[in-house]
Order: sequence, then C-alpha cells, then structure tokens
Amino acid sequence: MNARNLFVELPTDRDSEVFEPLLEHDGMTLERIVSTGQATPPGEWLQQERSEWVLLLSGRAALRFEGEDDEQVLAPGDYVWIPSRCRHRVEWTDAKQPTVWLALHYH
Repeated sequence: MNARNLFVELPTDRDSEVFEPLLEHDGMTLERIVSTGQATPPGEWLQQERSEWVLLLSGRAALRFEGEDDEQVLAPGDYVWIPSRCRHRVEWTDAKQPTVWLALHYH
C-alpha cells in the first residue's frame, strides 16, 4: 500500500473539471474533483440520483440550491450535504488556483 496526497499531481487542464475516483465500494464512490474556474452553465441545474457529501479542500467556490436566494460561498474546510435529487448548481470556482473537492457519493 502506497500513501498518496490529494494535492500532488493536480490536473493542469483548465478547460474542464477533472473527476478522479479514489475509492468505490458497496454503492459508494469517493472522488477528488479539481475545478479551475468552471461553473454550471447559466440556466442549468445539477440533480443526482445519489446523495453527495462534499468537502472543499483548497480554493474557493459557491453553490446555489434551488429555492434559495443566496449562494453558499465555500472556503477550505467547509462541507455540505446534498441530498439525492436536490437541484443545485456551482455558481463559480476560483480561476486563479485549483479548487480541490473531496466528494462522497452514496445511496
């Protein structure tokens, strides 16, 4: 077993977010997401079949949930639980540095 670091070998592709599965077991997926200025396109909402618990490790980002007026600005150490089928969107991610997320998807 080799130890790995979530901040080493960050993707350099700034055109799209990079999703890297770290662990998959019994209907659960743990992944690292690296964003570099990406956001959900205007007018679109994300909606997933599985619940998601997400932790912001570095950078900054803002999430918006359907029915809420204000976006939630996240800084390193902030986490949020997104229930299955909850409509939400990424309003923005830091374009000057990688925003690294740790996301746990489960049923």
